[in-house]
Amino acid sequence: MNGPLSKNRAAKLIIIFISTKFFINSLEINTIFAPMKQIRNFCIIAHIDHGKSTLADRLLEQTHTLTSREMEAQVLDSMDLEKEKGITIKSHAIQMKYIYKGEEYTLNLIDTPGHVDFSYEVSRAIASCEGALLVVDATQGIQAQTISNLYLALGHDLEIIPVLNKIDMDAAMVEEVKDQVVDLLGCKTDDILCVSAKTGLGVEEILPAIIERISAPQGDENAPLQALIFDSVFNSFRGIIAYFKIINGVIRKGEKVKFFNTGKEYEADEVGILQLKMCPRDEIRTGDVGYIISGIKTAAEVKVGDTITHVERPSATAIAGFEEVKSMVFAGIYPVETDDYEDLRASIEKLQLNDASLTFVPESSLALGFGFRCGFLGLLHMEIIQERLYREFNMDVITTVPNVSYKVYTTQGEALDVHNPSGLPAPTLIDHIEEPYITAQIITKTEYYGLVMKLCLDKRGVLKNEHYLTSERVELTFTMPLAEIVFDFYDKLKSVSRGYASFDYHVTGFANADLVKLDILLNGEQVDALSCLIYRGNAYDFGRRMCEKLKELIPRQQFDIAVQAAIGAKIIARETIKALRKDVTSKCYGGDITRKRKLLEKQKKGKKRMRQVGNVEVPQQAFLAVLKLD
Repeated sequence: MNGPLSKNRAAKLIIIFISTKFFINSLEINTIFAPMKQIRNFCIIAHIDHGKSTLADRLLEQTHTLTSREMEAQVLDSMDLEKEKGITIKSHAIQMKYIYKGEEYTLNLIDTPGHVDFSYEVSRAIASCEGALLVVDATQGIQAQTISNLYLALGHDLEIIPVLNKIDMDAAMVEEVKDQVVDLLGCKTDDILCVSAKTGLGVEEILPAIIERISAPQGDENAPLQALIFDSVFNSFRGIIAYFKIINGVIRKGEKVKFFNTGKEYEADEVGILQLKMCPRDEIRTGDVGYIISGIKTAAEVKVGDTITHVERPSATAIAGFEEVKSMVFAGIYPVETDDYEDLRASIEKLQLNDASLTFVPESSLALGFGFRCGFLGLLHMEIIQERLYREFNMDVITTVPNVSYKVYTTQGEALDVHNPSGLPAPTLIDHIEEPYITAQIITKTEYYGLVMKLCLDKRGVLKNEHYLTSERVELTFTMPLAEIVFDFYDKLKSVSRGYASFDYHVTGFANADLVKLDILLNGEQVDALSCLIYRGNAYDFGRRMCEKLKELIPRQQFDIAVQAAIGAKIIARETIKALRKDVTSKCYGGDITRKRKLLEKQKKGKKRMRQVGNVEVPQQAFLAVLKLD
């Protein structure tokens, strides 16, 4: 009797064990792969310093995504540079789980930058989402970049959830800013969520609002794979890691995939979801956000906006990606040591993976050797790139005078795009030059109206429109040349408005301009890296100040150095760096005056000979001197 009974018991135990294991496995699958209707993809958009990253911290705490040990202020700002400057430079994706009405939802959050120079990062984040939290500072109200980012989101048909932040502060104007948001969005006052991201007040209402108001992603799991690459990063051990959102289909570990635009085929060595660290998974389904590692080593093979599909069952069309980046500011980047040219190329390629708005082409300079002409979205972007090259790749570089792109029409009817003054044709061959114009939107307090107006008019701006948002805040719209805002416009605007003015712009086209090429000559030799195209009316003043600045920065030599600013063959300004003189007559303690004259004449001949063969070294800070001119 014992034998059969024990066998039956064993069989029952095995059945129970198998069914329990199956139940646990199915439970794991359900927790990892939420149905598409329980996925929400959203981003946080706002003007700079309105509290996006702090709000993201509170949402991570609410969903218990990170442990108390992992939690820190601005946890998604992973770069030291971001924490030091207090700004978000890169969009950061992270997945959260949240239980709502007994069901578990998967929330994919992308925290975005707020500065105008990083608007391309925002557009990439918006292309990967179905909804957005529009954060407005209750102490400052609607700002220029708030409106700009809102239009970007509305252009992609995103559901907007308005969030009023910093309501705990004494300077908060809650009711007044609510009215501004209602006027802007046309929503109801009850739709606006009032929170304090710093203290956590009201944050618990945001997650239910995301689930109720933002729609689930649309797509077909059974269709051929279509995944949109919205970012990528280089890892020295694992190659290039691409971040994507799946529009249709499913991607599994070990499958053969190909990138639609490049046509390259790879094996998906690892796929997973993005939390604070990468979390590997066996598969990623439609509507979810994840990453893929496939051992790609060449940066050119991964392009942001490309589509990932299967090799065996490819999709017929690529996803309509977001628009190509348009560089606003151009500058030359050269290695300090000429031997580092190839290392600099590799470093810029790796940086371009992580920042698709950076563009570059090789160029050479007589003064600096071989380097690259790089395109940036603005001066802050240029400064950040230079700093990242130094910190992440240990590349010490020289950056030339930044300028914008011009259209040059020759007398033979040709149209040339010129990014560098050295690429300008001879003056006799130029028919006319066109420069890019922008529409600038400035929101400021009415008490600074006169100062802001004067600044813009001095920069060749033309007032197009003014609109009083409230009795104390005015929105001014100007058209002005892009070249005028490249150097120090943003800093001056903040100074004259005591930090209360916000600024946003977009390029509207090209217009005729009276421009001249200003050359800097050292000892009669042209320094091409310091040449610039400038409005004729500003050339004389700018050339004089440039000579004065270089006189301060260039160290004295054993001979006189002439620092000159020239337009063509005409010298418009000059400064002289006096020679370091040795007192050759100190040993003459008596006798005839002719002894002293003989020594002085000998010294004079030596100085003349030295000047003919002498080489003037230009220090690195001289190339950025134009940025510091007041």
